[in-house]
Amino acid sequence: MRSELFEFVGAQGQRLSGQLDRPDGPARGFALFAHCFTCTRKSLAAVRIARALAGQGVGVLRFDFTGLGQSGGEFSDSTFSGSVEDVQAAAAAMQAAGFEPGLLIGHSLGGAAVLAAAGALPMIKAVATIGAPFDVVHVKRLFGDDLQVLLEKGEAEVKLGGRPFKMRRGFIDDLATHDQGARIAGLRRALLVMHSPLDDTVDIANAAQIFQAAKHPKSFVSLDDADHLLTRPEDAAYAAQVIAAWAPRYLGAPVPRTAAQPGEVVVEETGEGNFQVEVVAGGVRFLADEPVDVGGLGAGPTPYDLLCAALGACTAMTLRLYARHKKLPLERVRVGVGHARNTPGKPGDTFLREIAIKGDLSVEQRARLIEIANRCPVHLSLERGAQVETREVQALHDLPGVESAGQHAQDMKDDIKSF
Repeated sequence: MRSELFEFVGAQGQRLSGQLDRPDGPARGFALFAHCFTCTRKSLAAVRIARALAGQGVGVLRFDFTGLGQSGGEFSDSTFSGSVEDVQAAAAAMQAAGFEPGLLIGHSLGGAAVLAAAGALPMIKAVATIGAPFDVVHVKRLFGDDLQVLLEKGEAEVKLGGRPFKMRRGFIDDLATHDQGARIAGLRRALLVMHSPLDDTVDIANAAQIFQAAKHPKSFVSLDDADHLLTRPEDAAYAAQVIAAWAPRYLGAPVPRTAAQPGEVVVEETGEGNFQVEVVAGGVRFLADEPVDVGGLGAGPTPYDLLCAALGACTAMTLRLYARHKKLPLERVRVGVGHARNTPGKPGDTFLREIAIKGDLSVEQRARLIEIANRCPVHLSLERGAQVETREVQALHDLPGVESAGQHAQDMKDDIKSF
């Protein structure tokens, strides 16, 4: 994932600051994330959802609303109308920069903001909300006893989420001017509503009202025992996974990988458990880990599993290529590979491989396919051994001399020519 600063001008001329998280390969689409009330673009939910979508090939802009985080303007002058305008300004800036968003995601009051903003953004195809209120007047509950002081004096310091904020009465007065029910009924976009039944900040009844007001296609997903801010990592991760699975159908098909793209693989620690890492390879992301009983989380294949997978995949591909070249009636290939460390005194390691070949093949043809398996590029690389060059860098960049993604296919063709 590539992450870069994305700044733009808000509707009132203020500078708004965001972070654009982009997939390593070509993007299949872009999304815009609106954070919760008084939060920032660095909230756990915002970061995790952006990373998950980037892993699915969707770029995400998460930005700070006026007066929050690194954005300009005064929060005391902000209103819900202003937040809606911020979302619309962000979408317009993305479009102008060539990152036209097709998806809006909003958390809490940010969810209400994207529901309100979507109608004026024709490029938006889908909207997802997390813990969003149906009626924005609901926000007044967050002010507690400070609300009356704010209404009487027109300006006051209030505590929101345990932090002090200077607010003006204009924020409260503006809330009453919004008819969210009518907006949601006329949304005409695919809608995903996510909410926790135990949310004690925005009651689950709000999700029911949003869902009932919206037209199809619409979906609801319960966040079970999550809190309003999704402060537990597993809750934010779950919301991210659901959105990442739901959204792509509205953003177009995945962008196919091309042979000319780099064959580089990137591995990065996730910060979870003792060993868990995220692997970015071939345009997809997945986890690698160690078993639970040796200190891992058991969330993915081990490094030796991945090495075995490389040999197994190369074997099956090479046999298929050879069978097509020779017009053999090969129906299906299944390969099992395991790794064994040799006892002292024996050279190297051993990779144990079994190949199940299905098809109306003669004894000679089957024997030939086994010979071909021993000629697959990864097999030959393991037999020859390899040199590893390592150096420390401040940041990862394109590795010089790395073969393209299409090199393996060329190697398979070259290795079977003599057969």
